[in-house]
Formats: sequence, structure tokens, C-alpha cells
Amino acid sequence: MNILEWLYDAHLTIGGHEIAWREIVGNAFGFASAIGGMRRRVWAWPIGIVGNVLLFTVFIAATFDAEAQQPLFGQAGRQVFFIITSIYGWWRWNEHRKARRDASGHAITPRWATARERVGYLLVAVAGVLLTQWVFAVIGASWPAPRWYFWCDAWIFVGSMLATYAMARGWNDFWLMWIAVDLVGVPLLWHSGYYPTAILFVVYGALVLYGFTVWLKASREERDLQPEVTEAIS
Repeated sequence: MNILEWLYDAHLTIGGHEIAWREIVGNAFGFASAIGGMRRRVWAWPIGIVGNVLLFTVFIAATFDAEAQQPLFGQAGRQVFFIITSIYGWWRWNEHRKARRDASGHAITPRWATARERVGYLLVAVAGVLLTQWVFAVIGASWPAPRWYFWCDAWIFVGSMLATYAMARGWNDFWLMWIAVDLVGVPLLWHSGYYPTAILFVVYGALVLYGFTVWLKASREERDLQPEVTEAIS
């Protein structure tokens, strides 16, 4: 067995339940990325990408292993979207950081999405959930999972995509999106046996509430700091 095979198969056994080290380490990177996002640091994005790659291997494994935990197609698929969006967010935050003239090290100035932007992402959310639950149900037709399972997975998938994009744009709304994702994600992940990720989602919930207050305060205090920066970078 080579080192890559060992890393892939390494796991802990707690209460008779096997937990892959990839899930534990991937979530650790995810949590570090969340802290970096709250602090508006550019390094939050590359750190998050590492966690996304590790978690993708965890969730996609259940799709091909009939004896694995219940498959979460949305959980696996959203890791791919996270990586793509994180590359965009990495670039955008870095450009903002270079354009800002203060020495705080913050990459962006948070703001609320405009009415037009909010209507746009709400329409995407509705259409996205309707479409993805159907896709997941078709893909997972051979799995003994109830219909509500795919609706929940679709909610997490679409909500996570929108939240990550909103974070890249610097919208305060992204914290509220994560709360909506957590409310469904925690019970679904626990039900599916992904205990480390479910527990992390609970911790995320507390971090999200605190992060929301931090960004809200920053959006008020820095609102007029450099309005030209936001206009210059789309």
C-alpha cells in the first residue's frame, strides 16, 4: 500500500462508526477558511480549496460504494462548485485588497446586496432547488432514499453555491444564506452518518452568527471608505 492509498483509507473508529481522516482534516481546513472569511483575508480562499478537495473525496466515495453511507450527491457536487467559485473569490478579494488604501489587511468592504441582486439570487435559488432535486432523484433512483432526502440535498447544494458566490461579492447576505443551509444540513448529515461534518456545521452556526455581526458592523463603518473600489472591480 503506497502513501496515497494509506491516506485515502485512514480512518478512526468511534462507537463502531468509521470516520475518514479525510473528512476530519477537510473540515478543519473548511473551518480555518470560514475564520479567514470572517476576517476578510485573501488566504481564506486557497485554504478552503484544500478542504473542498478532501471533502469531495469523502462524499463522492459513497456514490460508487454500495456499502458506504448514504450518498450525498449535492455534498459532493458542491465541493466542485466551491473550488471554481473560490478561484473567482480569490482573484476578486486580492484585487480589492490591492485597490484599498487602508492598512488593515482587509480584502473587501462588506455591503448588502442591492434589491436587484437579491431578486436575482432568490430566483436562482428557487429554480436551482427545483432542478437539482430532480437531477439528484434521477441519479439516486437505485438508492433506498426517500424523496425528501433529495430535496434537502438540493437545498444544501444550491444554498451553498449562492452563499459562496455572495461571499466572493462581499455581500452581508451570505451569512444569512449559510444559516439557511445549516438548518437543513445538520440534521441531514447526522442522519446520513457524516458526524464530523454535521458537528462542524453546528460550530459553523455559531461562527456564522458572530461573523454576521462582524461584517454588519464593518459595512456600516467602512461604507464610505473607498466606494470607487467596488465600482472599479465587478
